[in-house]
Amino acid sequence: QVQLVESGGGLVQAGGSLRLSCVVSASISSINAMGWYRQAPGNQRELVASITSGGNTNYADAVKGRFTISRDNAKNTLYLQMNSLKPEDTGVYYCYALKLYPFWGQGTQVTVSS
Repeated sequence: QVQLVESGGGLVQAGGSLRLSCVVSASISSINAMGWYRQAPGNQRELVASITSGGNTNYADAVKGRFTISRDNAKNTLYLQMNSLKPEDTGVYYCYALKLYPFWGQGTQVTVSS
């Protein structure tokens, strides 16, 4: 029973910043990979960023240079720092953790106004 709880979403103007957090009810040191997906209305869920237990990161082309994924193993928390936000970043952001099986958070809404 791995629980993930996202927070930090909200309404922000274009050009602003938000930091999303995902608290995991397990030691994330033992989790092979973690990351963030997002889903906008009418679109499929897309991978935004991922990070492995070894610290390797990957980003979607649309967010490179603007978003940063990180983790704090001591706090069992995953973060997504989002800067220079654009209206097309609007959507529900979901945290995931891959152990033996994938686990998902409930999602947090990010809305970027023009």
